[in-house]
Amino acid sequence: MTDAYLGRIGKLIRDARQHRGWTQSQLADALGTSQSAVNRIERGNQNISLDMIARIGEALDSEIVSLGYAGPMHLRVVGGRRLSGSIDVKTSKNACVALLCATLLNAGRTTLRRVARIEEVYRILEVLASIGVRHRWINDGNDLEIVPPAELDLAAMDTEAARRTRSVIMFLGPLLHRMDHFKIPYAGGCDLGTRTVQPHMTALRHFGLEITATDGTYHAQVDRSVAPTRAIVLTERGDTVTENALLAAARHDGVTVIRNASSNYMVQDLCFFLEELGVRVEGVGTTTLTVHGVATIDRDVDYAPSEDPVEAMSLLAAAVVTESELTIRRVPVEFMEIELAVLEEMGLDHERSAEYRADNGRTRLVDLTVRPSKLRAPIDKIHPMPFPGLNIDNVPFFAAIAAAAQGQTLIHDWVYDNRAIYLTDLNRLGADVKLLDPHRVLVEGPTRWRSAEMMCPPALRPAVVVLLAMMAAEGTSVLRNVYVINRGYEDLAERLNSIGAQIETFRDI
Repeated sequence: MTDAYLGRIGKLIRDARQHRGWTQSQLADALGTSQSAVNRIERGNQNISLDMIARIGEALDSEIVSLGYAGPMHLRVVGGRRLSGSIDVKTSKNACVALLCATLLNAGRTTLRRVARIEEVYRILEVLASIGVRHRWINDGNDLEIVPPAELDLAAMDTEAARRTRSVIMFLGPLLHRMDHFKIPYAGGCDLGTRTVQPHMTALRHFGLEITATDGTYHAQVDRSVAPTRAIVLTERGDTVTENALLAAARHDGVTVIRNASSNYMVQDLCFFLEELGVRVEGVGTTTLTVHGVATIDRDVDYAPSEDPVEAMSLLAAAVVTESELTIRRVPVEFMEIELAVLEEMGLDHERSAEYRADNGRTRLVDLTVRPSKLRAPIDKIHPMPFPGLNIDNVPFFAAIAAAAQGQTLIHDWVYDNRAIYLTDLNRLGADVKLLDPHRVLVEGPTRWRSAEMMCPPALRPAVVVLLAMMAAEGTSVLRNVYVINRGYEDLAERLNSIGAQIETFRDI
């Protein structure tokens, strides 16, 4: 091994030892060697065998070396630091993936502005590229240009990329207008329990789509003689099922009425984009959408999706748990009004700028300044509702906020099977989170946060909540395998560092 490589291994071993709270002598005792030998290893001054590396990893309960692949990314967080300054909210992850799926409707060139460069977007782009859709990043990598082929090659689909994102299910709506039969892999994404696709099947059956599921694949058959003859009533007011129905209705040459539709932020962005494609959508922002579809779409369009209210909530929670004064710019306030009303009742000290418009010309934004506050637990439970209620994806952040507040907070996350369970990971960092059942937790605050080393929860929002708690905890914490965070946030560690955090990304050798 080279001296540089030995030095890198030695630093990993030292960090893992310090994280466990051991001295060099304690590690030496566990290995049956001397303290001076451990010292030489950590300084990179002693050759070391793979067998010894494995023994050290076992003793410290830490994977020191990963062989044969680029190991997972981890975060090392030095907590107890105050944030300051200002930070802009990025564009919406959920809007961007819906718009990428919607480009399949268009035979022309689509340019999307300020697209979130996140793993979820990359997976959809990989799938699109594999079936023949060309894309390139332009304007210093800020914008995305997409050009579809005359014919899609679905047989060449990158199934591995497709299985890593649930968003691929939104291919169904556009594809049913392009071919009579096709197949796509089962949808993946976060580990949030069983998330049924039956509402999608029920909605799209009005357009002649029939699905059979075998061997991890959805097999789709389209009956061209079937078209909507009455209003489509969605069996659940879900975001992606509403988007799929919109995508199907966009190229149905007629009028489609969708009832019990979601009016959430990503659905509204999709409606605004469809209007750029020449599809008239009435009732945007309500639960009844009337879509005037067109049989053929061939337009060069330029669209800027709006900012992400969930990222805005993440940054707000970061300020609260670290007791910081922070200005969060470009907050889509109309999709956070309930959250802010609840936080006002809890005692949040904050100030809002005058409203202004997002680049899409429609969404209302504000700049929000949050100050250190003495929070108290809310009287009522925290629970999500479809928009305009408290956003489903913002619920986990209230666990960290409640842990910083005085008193008991009941959080009822009724939408997902498993997500509330992951909030108990905060207990490793000093919180008092009691799991009452798979959907409800009771959070007792205030919390004296403490550092820890732990695996990243497999669900996006709870994973970020754990990271925020680590930022509040004195000392050094490690969050291992943060792929799920990269699915939904662009350069989150770097951006938090720009406002005062100290977060280092690293991989095992």
